[in-house]
Amino acid sequence: MNISTAAELRALFLKFMQEKGHALIPSASVIPENDPTVLFTTAGMHPLVPYLMGAKHPMGTRLTDVQKCVRTGDIDDVGDASHCTFFEMLGNWSLGDYFKKEAISWSWEFLTSKDWLGLDPDKLAFTVFAGDENCPRDEESYELWRSMGVKEDHIFFLPKENNWWGPAGVTGPCGPDTEMFIIRDVPDCGPDCSPACDCGKYLEIWNDVFMQYNKQADGSFLPLAQKNVDTGMGLERTISVLTGKKTVYETDLFTDIIAKISELSGHQYGESEEVTRSIRIIADHLRTATMILGDDKGVSPSNVDQGYVLRRLIRRAVRHGMKLGMPEHATCEIAKVVIKQYEDVYPELKRNSAFILEQLALEEDRFQKTLKQGLKEFEKAVGKLGDAKVIDGITAFHLYDTFGFPIEITKEMASERGLTVDEKAFEEAFKKHQATSHAGAEQRFKGGLADNTEATARLHTATHLLHAALRKVIGPDVAQKGSNITAERLRFDFSCPRKLTKDELKEVERLVNEAIE
Repeated sequence: MNISTAAELRALFLKFMQEKGHALIPSASVIPENDPTVLFTTAGMHPLVPYLMGAKHPMGTRLTDVQKCVRTGDIDDVGDASHCTFFEMLGNWSLGDYFKKEAISWSWEFLTSKDWLGLDPDKLAFTVFAGDENCPRDEESYELWRSMGVKEDHIFFLPKENNWWGPAGVTGPCGPDTEMFIIRDVPDCGPDCSPACDCGKYLEIWNDVFMQYNKQADGSFLPLAQKNVDTGMGLERTISVLTGKKTVYETDLFTDIIAKISELSGHQYGESEEVTRSIRIIADHLRTATMILGDDKGVSPSNVDQGYVLRRLIRRAVRHGMKLGMPEHATCEIAKVVIKQYEDVYPELKRNSAFILEQLALEEDRFQKTLKQGLKEFEKAVGKLGDAKVIDGITAFHLYDTFGFPIEITKEMASERGLTVDEKAFEEAFKKHQATSHAGAEQRFKGGLADNTEATARLHTATHLLHAALRKVIGPDVAQKGSNITAERLRFDFSCPRKLTKDELKEVERLVNEAIE
């Protein structure tokens, strides 16, 4: 089948999985609900951890979805041809239902059947887990791929660093995976060339994770009572492969966003390496910022946790916008394009559009007020260096504390001049400044769903029942703003402009208990 747009790929994947008996579920929030170990939802499995641990999902044991994900470990690499901070993960799930045989045969069918993607089998390679002291070699997956007709030299046994997935946090469900790659028309890098290389010969498009273990806090692995399957196909990367684009930034996911940046800046994508890098950074960071701001949990830019990452994304985009000569509040104009592009898939973006635009404008204004002065301070500091190549940590902290420069922006500006920053000294100054708020953050992060017990899994389900009941009693605009769960109780924060009446509280309680019964 000829696929030319991301929307077509989304729809085709979900259609295939629904025909295999999977119930379609909506994307969860990009803000993890009960995991204190990570700031954002980084994979499709993340929101489903309680059900992977054995809690019953209301939609059954076979699920499919497109999950919004944010990964921020590679922010500094964004601007190259491949890195993105926001991406969509196409996934299907077996919660104690089918296992390796079905997952692998369906992956093969979707990839190679003329009714679906119709990829050439000879252009595909596969990896399976080589085994270690904790888990045996995955001969079963190897034999299943061979039974599909895959050539022996197209299957590679690789170690845990390549073929193991999870947990999403420090502890939780995990297991070996088998991964699927496009073999690109480039020469081998050498006799040991394999999907483990970074040479570009092999490009991963899908993986099937076989969750058989529960990682403990001490690093050991215990067998899960319920075996699960979790698959993930990155939408951005897969559509770039299917449409023959060299980078994700040339796919239809970025066409309109980049066109708006060009319109606002007067610069064209591809006109120079520096301009192209800046356009990619602006496009990626504002797409991600729009997704975070548009989430029903309503994170705002701040100096801690998710808010700090959000602030960093917006301010880096603003700085690169200034380099391209973009006008004031260009961030809002670009966000409008993102909202329009995704509102049918993620209706919360339209619902929260006023908040998105308000917060972007406020953050841009805050940064603009101090940016020019901060840049002067930076230039002064550089001027005093002489032959030295290192900006001291106190100066870097002054730029952060007084002018709102995230350390990453100072590092980036230094790198553009062939300089480095004394990060150790910056961290020491930062820790002194943050001591009080850090203690508060530690208190806030206590609890969560980190213990993965039956009790917490049940209370996790109860938060969903409580949210549904509140919407029924108060109205559809009730949005979750946070939750915290321990083995003894749950706390649920939600938006409401007034105090609930006693009768409303009683009705909410009745609805939740009725659902539990």
